[in-house]
Amino acid sequence: MERRHFPIAASGLVLAGPLIAAATARRTVIELRYMRMRNTQENQTQRAADFLRSGAAPAVKKAGVTALGFFAPVIAEQSPFILTLAAFPSLAAMEAAREKQAADKDYIQARDAYNAKPGLGYLRLESSLLRCFEGMPNVDVPPVDAQRPARIFELRTYESNNGSTLARKIKMFNDAEMGIFKRLGMQPVFFGETIVGDRMPSLVYMLSFENLAAREKLWQAFGADPEWQKLRSQPGNADAEIVSNISNAILRPLPFSDIR
Repeated sequence: MERRHFPIAASGLVLAGPLIAAATARRTVIELRYMRMRNTQENQTQRAADFLRSGAAPAVKKAGVTALGFFAPVIAEQSPFILTLAAFPSLAAMEAAREKQAADKDYIQARDAYNAKPGLGYLRLESSLLRCFEGMPNVDVPPVDAQRPARIFELRTYESNNGSTLARKIKMFNDAEMGIFKRLGMQPVFFGETIVGDRMPSLVYMLSFENLAAREKLWQAFGADPEWQKLRSQPGNADAEIVSNISNAILRPLPFSDIR
């Protein structure tokens, strides 16, 4: 079954600025939006998930969106949270989807009902914008089969000391590293450079796996892969030279997520 390539649109929680205006239209812009929660009597996570499922997601799809990604943590810092992945072919498309959603009467009603409940629906929102790499300019959505269990997803962030070392790491991905992932069956979803957000300069990418056991096996295969060993041994390519910090999160898709 072939993987599908198409842009994903926003949850309505978007951020735009002049930094992204220079992004070329052929490279998708991705928003990662965190709704940070606490475990409280109000059950913030379930309350937010209900709103996203019945309020935000339908409105975004009516605005012309074909898919959305919603994730909760399995193993991650600052849990609990809900992560929305949203991607746009251009800033103009992002703004158009946002305007349509903002005018949607059903969405407005659902949003107001969500916010009118007692207590806080979430603690805070955090958003970052990414620009996809040239080597993988769009989000690659895994094929959906209702008969199979949902995948797990790994979100990895690589911070660099400066723009020069970040550019070197991005080149490694474009030239060979993402190809090794695909050859081994690690199923990349996207690779993006952070253009608005914290912990810059940095890049972020997402991989999908059948389960945790498959993830462990594939990372071991990657570490031992001769092509990877050769790539990382070239002068200037060692992690200590170009990556200052690596963090990751293991995620599960929520039942209404189109990326699953």
